[in-house]
Amino acid sequence: MFFRARLKRKLRAAVAPVAEALDKLRSGYRSPYSYTTGRSSVIGQRLRRLQPQTPAQIIAIGFLTTIVVGTLLLMTPAARVGDGAASFLDALFTATSATCVTGLITVDTPTYWTPFGHAVIIALIQIGGFGVMSFGALIGLVITRKLGLRSRLITAQETKAQGLGETKRVIVNVLMISAVTEAAIAVVLALRFALGYGYAPDKAIWFGVFHSISAFNNAGFALYTDSIIGFVGDPWIVIPLSIGVILGGLGFPVIMELRRRYRKPKSFSLHTKLVLIGTVVLLVGGTVFISVLEWNNAKTLGPLSDGEKILAGFFQSTVTRTAGFNSIDVGQMHPVSWLGMDILMFIGAGPAGTAGGLKITTFAILFFIMLTEIRGGTAVNIFGKRISRSLHREALTIVLFSLGLVVGSTMAIMLMSDVGQDRILFEVVSAYATVGMSTGITAALPPAAQYILIVLMFAGRVGPVTIASALALKTRHPLYEYPKERPLIG
Repeated sequence: MFFRARLKRKLRAAVAPVAEALDKLRSGYRSPYSYTTGRSSVIGQRLRRLQPQTPAQIIAIGFLTTIVVGTLLLMTPAARVGDGAASFLDALFTATSATCVTGLITVDTPTYWTPFGHAVIIALIQIGGFGVMSFGALIGLVITRKLGLRSRLITAQETKAQGLGETKRVIVNVLMISAVTEAAIAVVLALRFALGYGYAPDKAIWFGVFHSISAFNNAGFALYTDSIIGFVGDPWIVIPLSIGVILGGLGFPVIMELRRRYRKPKSFSLHTKLVLIGTVVLLVGGTVFISVLEWNNAKTLGPLSDGEKILAGFFQSTVTRTAGFNSIDVGQMHPVSWLGMDILMFIGAGPAGTAGGLKITTFAILFFIMLTEIRGGTAVNIFGKRISRSLHREALTIVLFSLGLVVGSTMAIMLMSDVGQDRILFEVVSAYATVGMSTGITAALPPAAQYILIVLMFAGRVGPVTIASALALKTRHPLYEYPKERPLIG
C-alpha cells in the first residue's frame, strides 16, 4: 500500500504541469509565443476562407484551372505554325472556347495551330464536354477504384446525378457513351475522307477523330478554314456530324434512360419527355425556318439543289443548337435568319450534356407557367406531373440572369465597335450559349470585346446557377417571413 500511494503521488506530480498547461489554454492563457501562434492561426483561417467550400465553387475553379493550363500550352512555340508563340489573348480565347465547347475563334484553326496545338484543342474539348470535375473523378476512380464523399458531391452537381450512390455509375456510363459514339462517328467520317476524298489513312483517321469529338461535344471546331462548307451536299459527312451534335445535345441522363426503357416510352421521366419533344420541335421548326428564308439566297442555299437545300437547312438548324459548325456562309444570311437563330441558340439543348444555352427544360417550364397563368390554373402541371415552385424560381433566375448578361454585353461591345447591332447580338448569344457560330466578326473585334466574349463563354458553360452559387458567401435560411402584399402586374 505504501509503495502504491507513493507511485500515485509521483504520477500526479508528473502529470500536473501538463494539466496546468491545458487549463491555461482553455482559459485563454497566452504564452510569450502566443502572438506568433495567434497570427499564424488567423492567417490560416483567412486562407481556409479563400479555399472553395461548395461544389459550385470547385466546379468553377476546375474550369478556370483547365483554361489556364490550356492557355499556357497553346502559348508554347510548339503549338503555333511559324516562328514565335501565340499571343496571350489568342491562346486564352482559344483555350476558353475549347474548354467551354464553344467554337468561336480569333485565329484560323487549321493554319495557325500545329498538330500539337490541334491535339491540345481537342483534349480541352474532350475534358470540357465530359466535365472537368467528372474527368478528375474518373482519373481518381481509375487510380483508387473508389470515390470519396467530396468527389461524389462535386460530380453529382456537375453531372446532375439524382443521388450520391449513382455518381460512380453515371461517370462510367458517360465515359462509355462518349467513347462509343465518338468512335462510331469517327469510323464513318474516316472512311468517307479516305474513300471519297482520297485522304491518306493517317490523315483520314485524324480528321475523323477530331471532327467526331468536336461534334459530339458540341464544340464546332473544324480543321477546315471554311468549316464544313466544302461538304454542304455530302450526307456522309453532314449526317454523322448532325447525329453527334444531337446525341451530345440530348444530355447523358436522357441517353441513359433511352438505353434502359427504349421499349417503354410511356414510362419515360418528365425530363426525358420534355427534352425529346423539345428537340424534335426545335429541329423541325429550325429546318423549316432557315430553309424558307434562305431558299433563294444566292449566297447561301440558292445555288444548291432542292435536296441539298433541305440537307443544309437541317444541318444549320442542328448546329445552331450549340455546335459551331456551318455548311453555308453565316455572314451572308438574311438578318431575319440571324434573329431566328439567336432564339434557337439562346434556347439551346438538353441539360447535363455537352450543349449550352438556356436549355430546353428551362424554356418548357417557362412556357407551361405562362400557359397555366393564361388558363387561370393554380399549379403548373406537365404530362400529369406537378412542377415544384422552386423550379419556377430557378427557371426565372436563369432567364433573367442570361438576358441581363446578353443585353449588357451587347451594349458594351456596341460601344467598342462599329459593327452592326444584329451581328454583335448574334456573336454575344453564340458565345453565351456556347454555340461558336459567327458572322465573321470575332477576329475583327477589339481586345476588350474579345475578353467580354471569353467571360460569356465561361459563364455559359459553367451555368448561371453554378456561378451564382459559387459567388454566394453562404446560404442563409431565415427563420421569419415578411407579410405578403400584392403589387399590380401588367
